Amino acid sequence: MRVLVTGAAGFLGSHLCDRLLAQGHRVVGMDNVLTGNPANLAHLKDHPQFQYVLHDVTNFIEVQGPLDGVLHFASPASPVDYLEFPIQTLKVGSLGTHKALGLAKAKGARFLLASTSEVYGDPLVHPQPESYWGNVNPVGPRGVYDEAKRFAEAMTMAYHRYHKLDTRIVRIFNTYGPRMRPRDGRVVSNFIVQALKGEPLTVYGDGSQTRSFCYVDDLIEGIVRLFERGGPEPTNIGNPNEFTVRQLAEVVLRLTGSRSPVVERPLPTDDPKVRQPDITRAREVLGWEPQVPLEAGLRRTIEYFHGIVR
Repeated sequence: MRVLVTGAAGFLGSHLCDRLLAQGHRVVGMDNVLTGNPANLAHLKDHPQFQYVLHDVTNFIEVQGPLDGVLHFASPASPVDYLEFPIQTLKVGSLGTHKALGLAKAKGARFLLASTSEVYGDPLVHPQPESYWGNVNPVGPRGVYDEAKRFAEAMTMAYHRYHKLDTRIVRIFNTYGPRMRPRDGRVVSNFIVQALKGEPLTVYGDGSQTRSFCYVDDLIEGIVRLFERGGPEPTNIGNPNEFTVRQLAEVVLRLTGSRSPVVERPLPTDDPKVRQPDITRAREVLGWEPQVPLEAGLRRTIEYFHGIVR
C-alpha cells in the first residue's frame, strides 16, 4: 500500500511510519513540527519507500499519486503542548481532520483517526468501554484537547455514514516508550527524567490516581491490526493493567537506582482520577492484547532517556 501518516514526526507517528515501512508499504509522512521532532524521522531520510512533507494539515492537503490509507495522528497530545497551543489543538482536531478525511475520500483511501482515552474525561464508569460517552468539561483548560478529539470522532463517523468512507477510530490510552520528549508533561517521561537527573519526582495530588501504561510497540501493533481488519466503531487500544501514579514513581526509582525524593503538588484542573481501558472489543475483533510488562517497557524507555538526558 501507499499511505499518508499525519503527525509523522511525533512520538507515535514516527513509530507507526517505522512499522508500516517494515511491512513493505510506501509511506508519506507529513508534519508541521509544531510539537513533532524531525530527529524522530532522521533515520528514514534515505529510505527509498519514505517521503517526508513539511505541511500543516489545517490547510488543504495535496498528495500526488494514489493513496490506499490516511492515518491521522497530527495533534498536540500532551498537557504541556495543548495548554500552550490551545487554538492549534482545536484547529487540527476540526479543520485538520476535515482536510484529512477529504483527502481520503478523494483518493478512495481507508481512513484511521488517532483519538484518545481523553474523550472519556474524568470517567464515572470504570474501566471505560467504548460505549461510554464520557464526562468531559468542555470549557475547562483540558477541553481543547478532549473536545477536539470528540469532534474529530463525530466528523469521522459522519464521513463514514454520509460518504460511505471506510473509516477506523482508535482510542489511545497512556502510551510510553522511546522518542517521548523529555519535558512533554507525561508522567512516565517526567518521572524518568527527574530520576536520572536526581531531581524530586513530582506527584500531583496524593498519587492515588490511576493510569494504565501501554508500551509503544504493543500500541502500534494494535493500531495496525485495527487499520487492516477492524470496523468503523471506536476501539480502545491500551493496557488494562492499572497502576497508581505513586506505584509508577516507586518502580521508576527502583529501575533507575535513583535516590530522588517524591514530592506532591496540587492536582491540575479536571485531571482524571482513574483511567483503564476495557479492551474486550480489541481482543475479540483484532485478537490483540498487550505483551510487554510495565517493568520491561520501562527498562527500554529508561535506556533511551539515558542517551538523551544530561
